[in-house]
Amino acid sequence: MHVFIGGAHSGKTAYVEKIVEGKDASWLIGTALTSIDAPVIVIDCLEDWLVTQDLSDEDAVVEALMTDVRALAAQATLYVVVADVGRGIVPMDKKLRQLRDVCGRFYQQLFAEAQSVTRIWYGLPEVLKKFENV
Repeated sequence: MHVFIGGAHSGKTAYVEKIVEGKDASWLIGTALTSIDAPVIVIDCLEDWLVTQDLSDEDAVVEALMTDVRALAAQATLYVVVADVGRGIVPMDKKLRQLRDVCGRFYQQLFAEAQSVTRIWYGLPEVLKKFENV
């Protein structure tokens, strides 16, 4: 599993598009994580889907997401593109604060299990985590 993180409009998706160009890739964009029969899967804009969910039990939401991500990673080469929502001003809206909290907890687990983590800033990659053979 390979994770890419960056701010809004930082070039994350375009960067991953170049990586998977020419490969048989299926994209899950802003939607629930469902099983797809493809050798390469890209998850993008997961936080857009998360904001529509009941986040009151944050631990359960994170565990459910990680279970789905693990299942997808077991069946295909998985690329996960996430927005860095933890920087900047803390939102006054309770739902948006919960989203930040859930994303933070989810990202910690996601990054711990990922083979590689890359921050994209102005379209430029900064490798935060990389294992050999990746």
